[in-house]
Amino acid sequence: MKRYSIRRTSGPTLDWSHAASLTDFSLPWNADLQPAFTEFRALWDDDSLHFRFDCIDRDLVLDGSATLKERVLDSDRVEIFFTTDLSLAPYYGFEMSPRAEALIYKARHYREIDFDWTCPTLKLAAEIRGERYTVSGSLPLSTLREMGVLQNDAHQLFAGVFRADFYREADGSLRRLWMPWVDPRTERPDFHVPSSFGVFDLVD
Repeated sequence: MKRYSIRRTSGPTLDWSHAASLTDFSLPWNADLQPAFTEFRALWDDDSLHFRFDCIDRDLVLDGSATLKERVLDSDRVEIFFTTDLSLAPYYGFEMSPRAEALIYKARHYREIDFDWTCPTLKLAAEIRGERYTVSGSLPLSTLREMGVLQNDAHQLFAGVFRADFYREADGSLRRLWMPWVDPRTERPDFHVPSSFGVFDLVD
């Protein structure tokens, strides 16, 4: 199982240069294409888990629908899933757009999704700079413990990290590319399966 080490930090500001860089995102359902550059980094301290995505996107797609759910699902975005265990009963999805909008839900395998679940402690920010965008945020460790994904005496949790990269075809239609950190080895694009998860290790 793939693992990512999240280093401990301290102080009033986050030094992202201290975080391990995770860039091995792939296009398992479009192996003929080169994945766009995507970097995920995370840090932790006594209070929170902090994360950051940096993405190159030369054709940024931002949907203008009336509802948040439609805007997020029909836009370029990055995603983090957490689960209590690999039965995915339950798991939690955080799908976040370059406009700092988040579609948040609690679910059970397979795709029994509760969109009424909320996570008011999520802090989220985003920035678009030319052909790049950044999405960063934090979750209190206490929230991760309440969710059951981080045990009091443990320093690891099951997590999936993903990117949805959309671009416009010549005829105006959208092509959707799905980029996981862990290749779930499914026939069709699907992140909502146990095989799409790896392990985050909180290290000193």
